[in-house]
Amino acid sequence: MNEKTTHFGFETVPEAEKAGRVQGVFGSVASKYDVMNDAMSMGIHRIWKDAMMDWLAPRAGQKLLDVAGGTGDISFRFLKRAGSGHATVLDLTEPMLVEGRKRAEADQMADSLDWIVGDAMALPFEDNTFDVYTISFGIRNVTQPQEALNEAFRVLKPGGRLMVLEFSQIPNELMQKAYDLYSFNIIPRMGQAIAGDRDSYQYLVESIRQFPNQETFLEMVKKAGFENAKYRNLTMGVACLHSGWKI
Repeated sequence: MNEKTTHFGFETVPEAEKAGRVQGVFGSVASKYDVMNDAMSMGIHRIWKDAMMDWLAPRAGQKLLDVAGGTGDISFRFLKRAGSGHATVLDLTEPMLVEGRKRAEADQMADSLDWIVGDAMALPFEDNTFDVYTISFGIRNVTQPQEALNEAFRVLKPGGRLMVLEFSQIPNELMQKAYDLYSFNIIPRMGQAIAGDRDSYQYLVESIRQFPNQETFLEMVKKAGFENAKYRNLTMGVACLHSGWKI
């Protein structure tokens, strides 16, 4: 039997196993996820998410689908910027959504939010439903990122916008080496100290290194059908924003 395999960090696992393993990671870290994001990125993830909103420029009345939306960070920002609208937070891992619902913003915006357990590769929505699709630090955890992009294209309305925020590759080799040293030595230790979970954060670091570089991912965005696709590096390429339009 020739079973299809994929990456789980630096491990090779059967494709069928990856989603369950990713659920295990995020189920394990859900209650400490926001604290860890601040610690790992020294708060810079907030600046990256603000940069994402600046480029996205949410407008009043838009419908957002935030995939791998976890604790709602992007959806809250989107709704605040838009002034009015609706956000659907979709995540594979229910404990992440439960944590999101506990946040103060979730109470204030309850009428404008839906929380749905679902799979990025098989979205439970009709074609042409949303104005905006976002996925932040989530697409590298999807078993087949191309399938997730294809699904994004399907559920967006004509004129809809895709925006992906993801860790990426630093174009400078020396800087990349320094960053790798930090990532592989410090982040799993932080995971142990803050979340009591070294292994999950070891996986997260490895998954970043396995993710396609900026140009390769741009081609995947175009392959899904998106036009006017572009990317912007953030913090020298530690993270990257990819944007595309369904025209």
